[in-house]
Amino acid sequence: MHPALWISKTGLDAAQTDVSVVSNNLANASTVGFKKDRAIFEDLLYQNINQPGGRSSADTELPSGLMLGAGSKVVATQKTHTQGNMLTTENALDLSVQGRGFFEIQQPDGSLSYTRNGQFTLNDQGQMVTPGAGLLLQPVVTIPPDAQQITISQDGEVSATIRGQAEPQVLGQLTISDFINPTGLQPIGQNLYVETAVSGAPIQGNPSVDGLGSLVQGALETSNVNVTEELVNLIESQRLYEMNSKVISAVDQMLGQVIQQL
Repeated sequence: MHPALWISKTGLDAAQTDVSVVSNNLANASTVGFKKDRAIFEDLLYQNINQPGGRSSADTELPSGLMLGAGSKVVATQKTHTQGNMLTTENALDLSVQGRGFFEIQQPDGSLSYTRNGQFTLNDQGQMVTPGAGLLLQPVVTIPPDAQQITISQDGEVSATIRGQAEPQVLGQLTISDFINPTGLQPIGQNLYVETAVSGAPIQGNPSVDGLGSLVQGALETSNVNVTEELVNLIESQRLYEMNSKVISAVDQMLGQVIQQL
């Protein structure tokens, strides 16, 4: 079998994976707090026929070698944790992190996950939860049923004006977590990430303290996907797929001519 067929096959597989990554970015262009992915490519092992620097005679060395590549593959998808734009909603329970940091969300099994999506709502007990699965925001903040106005400061202090009281009542303190390598976090869906060995342990603290981002109430962080950029990436991936298909077609024609002439 001609090696170019298998080399081009790896190119087709890599291009197809890249198209999937770009498609997921475009599908989440309107997802609050979403961070875009990019595919990381690497070339495969080489067949060393002549080693560079090998002896060509008693007194001379080969200035370059003869090495045939085996194609390419996608070895990783990397999250780009750049800041998205701020969308003003005027909803008291909508929060945006301006800067570094993630909201802490408690999973049903008690473990923690992390998100940049600050769309929160209240459950039947007045606790702040995620709108989809109703997962608790950590630390737990309970809003009294007679609260008339909820205020969340830039440093995470939650207070509310209670009916019949002149002074606002402090209800709790929100914290956020940061990671040395946020790219190492594992996305699990529902806008959530979990800690991994390469992300590092979470660094927890109050917003606006020790380099952590500040909270903005009544605003959400939009996806950092640039639709125009992703469409250009899609065109590039499509052309890459077509070029590898052309190589397979060309090799097929070459082999067909050899068979016909034999």
